[in-house]
Amino acid sequence: MMTLSTTLRRAVLTLPALLVLALPARAAEAVFPAGVRVGIVPLEGLTASPQFSGFVSADQNVRVGLSEIPEAAFTAVETAVKNNSTPAGSPKPQAFPTTARQGYLLTETGKDGDTEVSNYTLLLPGNKFTGYVIVQVRGDAGAAYSEANIRKMLATTVTRAEIPVEEQLSQLNFKLGDLAGFKHVRTIAPRSAVLLSDGDDDAKLDSAAYIMVGIMQGAPAQAEDRGRFARDLAANIAGLRDVKMTNNEPLRIDGTVGYETRLEGVTGKDNTPVRVVQWLRFGSGSATLRIVASAPQSEWSDAFTRFRTVRDGISAK
Repeated sequence: MMTLSTTLRRAVLTLPALLVLALPARAAEAVFPAGVRVGIVPLEGLTASPQFSGFVSADQNVRVGLSEIPEAAFTAVETAVKNNSTPAGSPKPQAFPTTARQGYLLTETGKDGDTEVSNYTLLLPGNKFTGYVIVQVRGDAGAAYSEANIRKMLATTVTRAEIPVEEQLSQLNFKLGDLAGFKHVRTIAPRSAVLLSDGDDDAKLDSAAYIMVGIMQGAPAQAEDRGRFARDLAANIAGLRDVKMTNNEPLRIDGTVGYETRLEGVTGKDNTPVRVVQWLRFGSGSATLRIVASAPQSEWSDAFTRFRTVRDGISAK
């Protein structure tokens, strides 16, 4: 069974501050942290945190973190409940109804030094993700944050099917000037990476054009190492098999030093023949803008034009 570790809880409560700009929900009074598909009606006295994706009390004794984790997490908990196979020593999940759907609530109490700590962990099914809410109450937070009130707050949890495109793009630390007609936009790493595609889910990426744009840490120390650096990155593009590299050469992108690498191969369970282009744009520091775009070979000509449109519209914030 998948367990919910202290590390995971800490990760949820330490997400980048950019994610915590609270946006009004479209239903009821729930509030969604920006870039997250899980929302809640926070108790009075809780405000958006500048340090993690969620809400916090003025004295920092109450924290509410909201996030998305893999869909398998909810399935694992649900299966364990049905099979009565919760690991010994772990909190037993309890069925818990919410505004969205029924989820599972786990409660734990303990101490951090001399401080009493109560943890409430809620998991509920979303659309191909698990909604994850962690509430931590430290010390004597007062009657406003009693267990009964925490449960009432958790019962207001809702999910949304998607995050508006504008909201997703606002999270990035670069600007996309032109989406080149791509129908679907999905942030795949907070602040630093986004996927644009014609396929409406991951299962259809193999047969549809897509482009990923992201900032990665790392760059070659010397100019003469850029070709090897680009080649090594391209050789490890996930899901691409029977790879043949057809081009690897320097170029300038919007006046900046860059590198272009082109490949051919097959992907997916149907071994769809595809062409792939990787563009690297080197800056003055250690970060590199990396663009990876793929399309079926039969659609490559039109897709490549769109890829360049996206590439040439990227600028710094």
